[in-house]
Amino acid sequence: MSQFNYIKDIAKFGLDNDQEKLLTALNELIEHSKQTKKINFALQLQSILKESLRQNKASNLVKAGSESHFNRIEDREYNDLILEKLTSDYRFKNLVTSEETKRELELFVKEHHAVDILRKYNLPIANKILFHGPSGCGKTLASYVIAGELNKIMVVVNLGSIVSSKLGETSKNLAKIFRKASSEDCIIFIDEFDSLGKVRDYSQDHGEMKRVVNTILQLFDYLPQSSIVIAATNQKDMLDSALMRRFDVNIKFDLPNEAQIAELIELTLRNGKIKLPAKSSLKSIIKAALGLSYYSIQRTLITAIKRSIFANIENKSITTPTVDMKVWKLLLEAEKKAL
Repeated sequence: MSQFNYIKDIAKFGLDNDQEKLLTALNELIEHSKQTKKINFALQLQSILKESLRQNKASNLVKAGSESHFNRIEDREYNDLILEKLTSDYRFKNLVTSEETKRELELFVKEHHAVDILRKYNLPIANKILFHGPSGCGKTLASYVIAGELNKIMVVVNLGSIVSSKLGETSKNLAKIFRKASSEDCIIFIDEFDSLGKVRDYSQDHGEMKRVVNTILQLFDYLPQSSIVIAATNQKDMLDSALMRRFDVNIKFDLPNEAQIAELIELTLRNGKIKLPAKSSLKSIIKAALGLSYYSIQRTLITAIKRSIFANIENKSITTPTVDMKVWKLLLEAEKKAL
Protein backbone atom coordinates (compact mmCIF):
# COMPACT_ATOMS: atom_id res chain seq x y z
CA MET A 1 0.00 0.00 0.00
CA SER A 2 1.42 3.40 -0.98
CA GLN A 3 1.60 6.55 1.12
CA PHE A 4 -1.10 8.14 -1.07
CA ASN A 5 -3.57 5.35 -0.21
CA TYR A 6 -3.03 5.97 3.51
CA ILE A 7 -3.59 9.71 2.98
CA LYS A 8 -6.83 9.01 1.05
CA ASP A 9 -8.04 6.78 3.89
CA ILE A 10 -7.18 9.47 6.45
CA ALA A 11 -9.11 12.09 4.44
CA LYS A 12 -12.12 9.77 4.06
CA PHE A 13 -12.30 8.71 7.73
CA GLY A 14 -11.72 12.31 8.83
CA LEU A 15 -14.62 13.59 6.70
CA ASP A 16 -16.78 10.72 7.90
CA ASN A 17 -15.89 11.64 11.48
CA ASP A 18 -14.90 8.01 12.13
CA GLN A 19 -12.24 8.55 14.79
CA GLU A 20 -11.44 4.87 15.36
CA LYS A 21 -10.66 4.20 11.69
CA LEU A 22 -8.89 7.57 11.39
CA LEU A 23 -6.52 6.68 14.25
CA THR A 24 -5.88 3.24 12.74
CA ALA A 25 -5.05 4.79 9.35
CA LEU A 26 -2.76 7.36 10.96
CA ASN A 27 -0.87 4.70 12.92
CA GLU A 28 -0.50 2.64 9.73
CA LEU A 29 0.91 5.68 7.90
CA ILE A 30 3.38 6.25 10.75
CA GLU A 31 4.59 2.63 10.52
CA HIS A 32 4.76 2.86 6.71
CA SER A 33 6.83 6.06 6.99
CA LYS A 34 9.27 4.38 9.39
CA GLN A 35 9.67 1.39 7.06
CA THR A 36 10.31 3.69 4.06
CA LYS A 37 12.91 5.60 6.13
CA LYS A 38 10.87 8.82 6.36
CA ILE A 39 11.72 8.96 10.04
CA ASN A 40 11.30 12.70 10.60
CA PHE A 41 7.85 12.62 8.97
CA ALA A 42 6.89 9.67 11.19
CA LEU A 43 8.09 11.46 14.33
CA GLN A 44 6.17 14.61 13.42
CA LEU A 45 2.99 12.58 12.84
CA GLN A 46 3.47 10.81 16.17
CA SER A 47 3.91 14.15 17.93
CA ILE A 48 0.77 15.59 16.28
CA LEU A 49 -1.24 12.47 17.12
CA LYS A 50 -0.08 12.38 20.73
CA GLU A 51 -0.81 16.08 21.24
CA SER A 52 -4.27 15.74 19.66
CA LEU A 53 -5.16 12.78 21.88
CA ARG A 54 -3.94 14.66 24.95
CA GLN A 55 -6.01 17.73 24.08
CA ASN A 56 -9.11 15.65 23.37
CA LYS A 57 -8.74 13.93 26.71
CA ALA A 58 -8.22 17.28 28.45
CA SER A 59 -11.24 18.87 26.75
CA ASN A 60 -13.62 16.54 28.61
CA LEU A 61 -14.86 17.56 32.04
CA VAL A 62 -12.70 16.16 34.80
CA LYS A 63 -13.17 16.03 38.52
CA ALA A 64 -11.11 18.55 40.45
CA GLY A 65 -8.39 16.71 42.33
CA SER A 66 -8.51 13.67 40.05
CA GLU A 67 -5.45 12.26 38.24
CA SER A 68 -6.70 13.68 34.93
CA HIS A 69 -7.13 17.10 36.53
CA PHE A 70 -3.54 17.17 37.77
CA ASN A 71 -2.21 15.79 34.46
CA ARG A 72 -3.94 18.61 32.59
CA ILE A 73 -2.38 21.23 34.90
CA GLU A 74 1.04 19.58 34.61
CA ASP A 75 0.90 19.54 30.79
CA ARG A 76 -0.07 23.20 30.67
CA GLU A 77 2.76 24.15 33.04
CA TYR A 78 5.24 22.06 31.04
CA ASN A 79 4.27 23.75 27.75
CA ASP A 80 4.87 27.15 29.35
CA LEU A 81 8.43 26.10 30.22
CA ILE A 82 9.56 25.15 26.70
CA LEU A 83 10.24 27.35 23.69
CA GLU A 84 9.82 24.64 21.10
CA LYS A 85 9.38 20.92 20.62
CA LEU A 86 10.75 19.81 17.26
CA THR A 87 12.29 17.22 14.99
CA SER A 88 15.37 17.99 12.92
CA ASP A 89 16.46 17.33 9.34
CA TYR A 90 20.04 18.44 10.01
CA ARG A 91 22.86 15.93 9.60
CA PHE A 92 26.66 16.02 9.94
CA LYS A 93 26.93 17.23 6.33
CA ASN A 94 25.23 20.49 7.43
CA LEU A 95 27.79 21.21 10.16
CA VAL A 96 31.13 22.95 9.58
CA THR A 97 33.50 22.61 12.52
CA SER A 98 36.92 21.21 13.38
CA GLU A 99 37.66 17.55 12.68
CA GLU A 100 38.20 16.92 16.38
CA THR A 101 34.81 18.40 17.32
CA LYS A 102 33.01 16.50 14.58
CA ARG A 103 34.71 13.27 15.64
CA GLU A 104 33.52 13.73 19.26
CA LEU A 105 29.96 14.34 18.05
CA GLU A 106 30.07 11.28 15.79
CA LEU A 107 31.25 9.08 18.67
CA PHE A 108 28.42 10.38 20.87
CA VAL A 109 25.85 9.52 18.18
CA LYS A 110 27.52 6.14 17.62
CA GLU A 111 27.01 5.23 21.29
CA HIS A 112 23.27 5.80 21.01
CA HIS A 113 23.08 3.71 17.85
CA ALA A 114 24.92 0.90 19.66
CA VAL A 115 22.87 0.85 22.89
CA ASP A 116 22.15 -2.90 22.72
CA ILE A 117 25.82 -3.77 22.24
CA LEU A 118 26.98 -1.58 25.14
CA ARG A 119 24.29 -2.98 27.44
CA LYS A 120 25.58 -6.52 26.83
CA TYR A 121 28.82 -5.39 28.50
CA ASN A 122 26.97 -3.46 31.25
CA LEU A 123 28.47 -0.20 30.00
CA PRO A 124 26.74 3.17 30.59
CA ILE A 125 25.55 5.30 27.66
CA ALA A 126 26.83 8.88 27.53
CA ASN A 127 23.74 11.11 27.63
CA LYS A 128 24.86 14.41 29.16
CA ILE A 129 26.84 16.64 26.83
CA LEU A 130 28.23 20.16 27.28
CA PHE A 131 28.95 22.48 24.34
CA HIS A 132 31.09 25.52 25.12
CA GLY A 133 32.80 28.23 23.12
CA PRO A 134 32.21 31.66 21.56
CA SER A 135 28.75 32.67 20.40
CA GLY A 136 27.89 31.79 16.80
CA CYS A 137 30.30 28.87 16.49
CA GLY A 138 27.81 26.04 15.95
CA LYS A 139 26.69 24.90 19.41
CA THR A 140 22.96 25.19 18.67
CA LEU A 141 23.38 23.77 15.16
CA ALA A 142 25.28 20.79 16.61
CA SER A 143 22.31 20.06 18.91
CA TYR A 144 20.03 20.01 15.85
CA VAL A 145 22.48 17.64 14.12
CA ILE A 146 22.40 15.21 17.07
CA ALA A 147 18.58 15.33 17.12
CA GLY A 148 18.51 14.64 13.38
CA GLU A 149 21.08 11.85 13.45
CA LEU A 150 19.31 10.10 16.34
CA ASN A 151 15.77 10.79 15.06
CA LYS A 152 14.78 12.14 18.47
CA ILE A 153 12.38 14.93 19.36
CA MET A 154 14.20 17.90 20.90
CA VAL A 155 12.71 20.07 23.64
CA VAL A 156 14.19 23.59 23.75
CA VAL A 157 14.01 24.95 27.29
CA ASN A 158 12.61 28.46 27.85
CA LEU A 159 15.02 29.95 30.39
CA GLY A 160 12.87 33.05 30.76
CA SER A 161 10.02 30.91 32.11
CA ILE A 162 12.17 28.52 34.16
CA VAL A 163 14.14 31.09 36.16
CA SER A 164 11.89 32.55 38.83
CA SER A 165 12.38 35.11 41.58
CA LYS A 166 10.22 32.99 43.89
CA LEU A 167 12.21 30.93 46.35
CA GLY A 168 12.56 27.33 45.14
CA GLU A 169 10.44 27.86 42.01
CA THR A 170 13.35 27.56 39.55
CA SER A 171 14.23 24.11 40.92
CA LYS A 172 10.58 23.00 40.65
CA ASN A 173 10.39 24.20 37.05
CA LEU A 174 13.53 22.27 36.14
CA ALA A 175 12.13 19.12 37.72
CA LYS A 176 8.92 19.47 35.66
CA ILE A 177 10.94 19.75 32.43
CA PHE A 178 13.11 16.72 33.19
CA ARG A 179 10.23 14.55 34.42
CA LYS A 180 8.09 15.16 31.34
CA ALA A 181 10.87 15.07 28.73
CA SER A 182 12.44 11.96 30.28
CA SER A 183 9.15 10.07 30.00
CA GLU A 184 9.15 10.81 26.26
CA ASP A 185 12.86 9.96 25.67
CA CYS A 186 13.48 13.47 24.34
CA ILE A 187 16.62 15.54 23.96
CA ILE A 188 16.54 18.44 26.43
CA PHE A 189 18.45 21.44 25.04
CA ILE A 190 19.40 24.21 27.47
CA ASP A 191 21.17 27.23 25.97
CA GLU A 192 22.99 29.79 28.17
CA PHE A 193 23.39 27.04 30.75
CA ASP A 194 25.69 29.23 32.86
CA SER A 195 22.62 31.17 34.03
CA LEU A 196 21.50 28.00 35.86
CA GLY A 197 24.70 26.20 36.75
CA LYS A 198 26.87 29.00 38.12
CA VAL A 199 29.55 28.28 40.70
CA ARG A 200 27.91 27.99 44.10
CA ASP A 201 28.99 31.02 46.13
CA TYR A 202 28.72 29.93 49.76
CA SER A 203 28.85 33.57 50.90
CA GLN A 204 25.32 34.08 49.54
CA ASP A 205 22.81 34.13 52.36
CA HIS A 206 19.70 33.12 50.42
CA GLY A 207 21.36 30.05 48.88
CA GLU A 208 18.99 29.96 45.88
CA MET A 209 21.82 29.23 43.43
CA LYS A 210 22.99 26.37 45.63
CA ARG A 211 19.49 24.88 45.50
CA VAL A 212 19.30 25.18 41.70
CA VAL A 213 22.70 23.56 41.16
CA ASN A 214 21.89 20.78 43.66
CA THR A 215 18.61 20.14 41.82
CA ILE A 216 20.41 19.88 38.46
CA LEU A 217 22.92 17.45 39.97
CA GLN A 218 20.08 15.21 41.19
CA LEU A 219 18.19 15.45 37.89
CA PHE A 220 21.35 14.50 35.99
CA ASP A 221 22.00 11.53 38.29
CA TYR A 222 18.50 10.09 37.72
CA LEU A 223 18.17 10.91 34.00
CA PRO A 224 17.20 7.77 32.02
CA GLN A 225 19.93 6.74 29.59
CA SER A 226 17.45 6.84 26.70
CA SER A 227 17.07 10.60 27.29
CA ILE A 228 19.74 13.19 26.49
CA VAL A 229 20.63 16.59 27.92
CA ILE A 230 22.59 19.05 25.79
CA ALA A 231 23.75 22.19 27.59
CA ALA A 232 25.42 25.09 25.80
CA THR A 233 27.35 28.01 27.26
CA ASN A 234 29.68 30.81 26.21
CA GLN A 235 31.09 30.99 29.76
CA LYS A 236 32.29 27.56 30.81
CA ASP A 237 34.42 29.01 33.63
CA MET A 238 31.27 30.16 35.43
CA LEU A 239 29.91 26.61 35.79
CA ASP A 240 30.05 24.79 39.12
CA SER A 241 32.84 22.20 39.26
CA ALA A 242 30.57 19.42 40.58
CA LEU A 243 28.19 20.08 37.71
CA MET A 244 31.02 20.02 35.18
CA ARG A 245 31.99 16.53 36.37
CA ARG A 246 28.47 15.22 35.67
CA PHE A 247 28.79 15.77 31.91
CA ASP A 248 29.84 12.62 30.03
CA VAL A 249 31.11 14.61 27.04
CA ASN A 250 32.64 18.08 27.00
CA ILE A 251 33.09 19.64 23.55
CA LYS A 252 34.70 22.96 22.70
CA PHE A 253 33.60 24.97 19.66
CA ASP A 254 36.16 27.44 18.28
CA LEU A 255 36.13 30.29 15.77
CA PRO A 256 36.71 28.99 12.21
CA ASN A 257 40.14 28.87 10.59
CA GLU A 258 40.76 29.57 6.89
CA ALA A 259 39.90 26.03 5.74
CA GLN A 260 36.65 26.02 7.72
CA ILE A 261 35.66 29.45 6.35
CA ALA A 262 36.20 28.13 2.81
CA GLU A 263 34.07 25.05 3.65
CA LEU A 264 31.30 27.26 5.09
CA ILE A 265 31.25 29.39 1.92
CA GLU A 266 31.05 26.28 -0.26
CA LEU A 267 28.21 24.87 1.87
CA THR A 268 26.26 28.14 1.70
CA LEU A 269 26.58 28.33 -2.10
CA ARG A 270 26.19 24.63 -2.86
CA ASN A 271 22.89 24.95 -4.77
CA GLY A 272 24.77 26.69 -7.62
CA LYS A 273 22.26 29.54 -8.04
CA ILE A 274 24.90 32.07 -6.98
CA LYS A 275 28.55 31.95 -8.01
CA LEU A 276 31.79 33.42 -6.73
CA PRO A 277 34.31 35.43 -8.79
CA ALA A 278 37.98 34.47 -9.15
CA LYS A 279 39.62 32.43 -6.41
CA SER A 280 42.20 35.16 -5.84
CA SER A 281 39.52 37.52 -4.49
CA LEU A 282 38.15 34.68 -2.31
CA LYS A 283 41.51 34.36 -0.54
CA SER A 284 41.42 37.99 0.57
CA ILE A 285 37.81 37.58 1.77
CA ILE A 286 38.75 34.53 3.84
CA LYS A 287 41.57 36.48 5.49
CA ALA A 288 39.16 39.36 6.16
CA ALA A 289 36.72 36.93 7.78
CA LEU A 290 39.25 35.49 10.24
CA GLY A 291 38.30 36.26 13.81
CA LEU A 292 34.55 36.21 13.14
CA SER A 293 32.15 33.39 14.06
CA TYR A 294 30.53 31.00 11.57
CA TYR A 295 27.24 32.79 12.15
CA SER A 296 28.66 36.26 11.42
CA ILE A 297 30.46 35.10 8.28
CA GLN A 298 27.42 33.30 6.88
CA ARG A 299 25.11 36.20 7.73
CA THR A 300 27.32 38.74 5.93
CA LEU A 301 27.61 36.38 2.93
CA ILE A 302 23.81 35.99 2.71
CA THR A 303 23.40 39.79 2.89
CA ALA A 304 26.00 40.20 0.10
CA ILE A 305 24.13 37.60 -1.98
CA LYS A 306 20.85 39.49 -1.60
CA ARG A 307 22.44 42.77 -2.67
CA SER A 308 24.14 41.08 -5.62
CA ILE A 309 20.79 39.62 -6.77
CA PHE A 310 19.15 43.07 -6.53
CA ALA A 311 21.99 44.58 -8.60
CA ASN A 312 21.55 41.81 -11.20
CA ILE A 313 17.82 42.60 -11.46
CA GLU A 314 18.44 46.36 -11.76
CA ASN A 315 20.97 45.74 -14.54
CA LYS A 316 18.46 43.38 -16.23
CA SER A 317 21.16 40.74 -16.43
CA ILE A 318 20.15 37.18 -17.36
CA THR A 319 23.41 35.62 -16.15
CA THR A 320 23.84 33.78 -12.87
CA PRO A 321 24.35 36.39 -10.11
CA THR A 322 27.92 36.71 -8.81
CA VAL A 323 28.64 37.67 -5.22
CA ASP A 324 29.92 41.25 -5.09
CA MET A 325 33.13 40.73 -3.10
CA LYS A 326 33.59 44.45 -2.40
CA VAL A 327 30.16 44.59 -0.77
CA TRP A 328 30.89 41.43 1.22
CA LYS A 329 34.26 42.75 2.42
CA LEU A 330 32.64 45.98 3.63
CA LEU A 331 30.03 43.94 5.50
CA LEU A 332 32.77 41.85 7.17
CA GLU A 333 34.64 45.00 8.22
CA ALA A 334 31.43 46.50 9.63
CA GLU A 335 30.76 43.26 11.55
CA LYS A 336 34.21 43.38 13.15
CA LYS A 337 33.72 47.01 14.15
CA ALA A 338 30.32 46.20 15.66
CA LEU A 339 31.83 43.42 17.75
